[in-house]
Amino acid sequence: MFSLEGRVALVTGAGRGLGLSMACALAAHGATVWLNGRDAAGLREAVERVGSAGRDGGGTAHALPFDVSDESASSEGVAQVLAASGRIDILVNNVGQRRRQTLDELPAQALRDLLNVNLLPAWHLSREVAVPMRAQGFGRIINVTSIAGPIARPGDAAYTTGKGALEALTRALAAELGPHGINVNAIAPGYFATDTNAGMVNDADTAQWLRQRSSLGRWGQPDELGGAAVFLASAASSYVTGQVLVVDGGYLAHF
Repeated sequence: MFSLEGRVALVTGAGRGLGLSMACALAAHGATVWLNGRDAAGLREAVERVGSAGRDGGGTAHALPFDVSDESASSEGVAQVLAASGRIDILVNNVGQRRRQTLDELPAQALRDLLNVNLLPAWHLSREVAVPMRAQGFGRIINVTSIAGPIARPGDAAYTTGKGALEALTRALAAELGPHGINVNAIAPGYFATDTNAGMVNDADTAQWLRQRSSLGRWGQPDELGGAAVFLASAASSYVTGQVLVVDGGYLAHF
């Protein structure tokens, strides 16, 4: 049910962190995974790691360096996958950036710049892969949002806006692409211990706060997100679309 043998996946922002962990999980279940990122050298190292994860399941990995905010480069990247693999079955829109500023501090252009990374690339890449997916009669699009989509805190309006819009895009694409055999869902991670969050992860006060604030009382490890991606990419979720799967250790459930 969870096998991805014969499937081809494109994961953006896969050079490290959560993107790399999801790519490893997809490969471990048999998928051929194309790893996107802007750092070509970092991608080569990531490909080696994903390739190792995929040996038992039969999956392989390839580097696909381009900037997702460049629409021409993104279109060329999809074309490269299709030329080499003949199909594309799974798209994971994982790239995201954050800029914490209050409403008064954040200029409108900064919001535009953030949306150009957190929202518009998912729109464009989804539109690009929808063409071959419709022809195949099968596809899985997975948008990585955040628990900052359904909840908010002061000084983070730009990020929350982008992630909330990505949730809305997930529902809209699910409605539009469902009749063509394409399921569109989202994963909303909570507090994960990644390189980006290293400062917070090593802070004792943050750890204590998280113990009190979440049901599981700890940081999530990047590898703990892979199962959600495999589920949404596989036949196990064949009747699931337009949904947001929250992976947050019970943060939203805990008051």
